[in-house]
Amino acid sequence: MKILVDTLGADKGYEEIVKGALKALENHNNLYLTFIGNEEEIKKLVKNNTDKINYIDTNEYIKNDEEPALAIRRNKKSSLHLGLKALNEKEYDGLISCGSTGALLAGATLITKRLQNISRAALTIVFPTEKNPCVLLDAGANMDCPPELLVQFALMGSVYSKGVLNTNNPKVGLLSVGTEEGKGDKLRKDTYELLKNSDLNFQGNVEARDLLSGNSDVIITDGFSGNVLLKSTEGTAITIMGRLKKGILGSFKAKIGALLLKDVLKDVKNMLDYNEYGAAPLLGVKKAVFKAHGSSNARAIETGIDAMVKFVENDIINKIEKELAKKEIEE
Repeated sequence: MKILVDTLGADKGYEEIVKGALKALENHNNLYLTFIGNEEEIKKLVKNNTDKINYIDTNEYIKNDEEPALAIRRNKKSSLHLGLKALNEKEYDGLISCGSTGALLAGATLITKRLQNISRAALTIVFPTEKNPCVLLDAGANMDCPPELLVQFALMGSVYSKGVLNTNNPKVGLLSVGTEEGKGDKLRKDTYELLKNSDLNFQGNVEARDLLSGNSDVIITDGFSGNVLLKSTEGTAITIMGRLKKGILGSFKAKIGALLLKDVLKDVKNMLDYNEYGAAPLLGVKKAVFKAHGSSNARAIETGIDAMVKFVENDIINKIEKELAKKEIEE
């Protein structure tokens, strides 16, 4: 399996990306990596498995404040453009990037193209919960969505949850302002009717406060609401962990208490740490394109590549295509 790793545009620099990718390389015997970035600098970090590593040399990348579609078209030497072009034209299985989300989405749509019968690709996020990991989509790619698009998201999310997260018959929830049928705006009400009459395991409406309960395996929403939910959850987790750390370091008694609760606190930290879930795919495009958090550390890149390997090995894109074709025949 050959995977492209974009090392540019990350908040913590290329070093964390390379370290995480090299650790993932040790986890998989059949994995080969191509690093996109400053070849000379990256090679200084590569000590082993040099026969399983290639390079695409560039120092250019698309910044977050650039207009995504325009930038991906104009800057043909940027790491994202070079990576997506290689993914589309050569025998690569996937690409992972911490760079501009908008540029990655635009490039994946323009260069690798969407799947047949998919209106738009969705940004997928995997959330830790009290039970099993939960898939949220869309997390920011599509601000305005018709009901039919949300049903496509539900189908793709269900295939991903089943194939990568090993969920049996994934439970689908629709993000809304109340759990009762009929709650929400017109988009939510119309989507509810379509999902209720679909073959998916639709459980009804889900409120934002229940996201981490684990009662839903797939939660669907428009990109605006999904991104607000994502950022709110991230901010809450960072605040809680920061307050705990400050409180523990504030007194000797608190330090003793923390020592006694070490295992519990570690479990809480792991649950709230997005690095344990690495990266997630853009669902709806023809190739495995994974987006990692901009401030990902080496652990996040490692687990992100692990998830991509499983994604490719389980042939998720082909399974999504089959489900879409089946749905079209039924209609």
